[in-house]
Amino acid sequence: PPAVPPPPGPSARGSLSLHRAFLRSPLGLLRLGQLALGAAFWVTVAAHKYEGAAHFALFAAVLVWLLTLALFGLSLLGRWALVPWLGSRWLLTNLVHDLVLGVGLYTAATGIMGYKARQKSYCNLPGYSQHCLYGAYLSAAICGGIAACLYLFSGLYCLSRRCRDQRDII
Repeated sequence: PPAVPPPPGPSARGSLSLHRAFLRSPLGLLRLGQLALGAAFWVTVAAHKYEGAAHFALFAAVLVWLLTLALFGLSLLGRWALVPWLGSRWLLTNLVHDLVLGVGLYTAATGIMGYKARQKSYCNLPGYSQHCLYGAYLSAAICGGIAACLYLFSGLYCLSRRCRDQRDII
């Protein structure tokens, strides 16, 4: 069967306005949660002393957060048509971003921070006088785990739309 082009977003050359339907959609709400939890993850890690594999966890969280911010901004403004090659495949772009990058990298980052929290669990004892990173690492692991779940939900939402032959994110 001939390929049906996706429905166009709002006019690419018109004035900037918010695509309110996206903001009220399940994907828009999930994106807001992903941005909030992603920021909590990387701010928690960056605000404390970190070493070793936590560098990768921080890199992964910031990379996914910035890409999510770009997807959210373009979707909110309805400007995905301005992105070369990806704009015509916006639902697939969101699907791959969520399932491959979001779930994959946040799961790895959560595992790293959980492992580091377990390594520092000794300093959680009463009377321990040194600075303890256990709480920061555990908080980051929890935020990362919830963020990975939100990426999984948004990926499944995009996958269900794609399986029903819908071409738009809303």
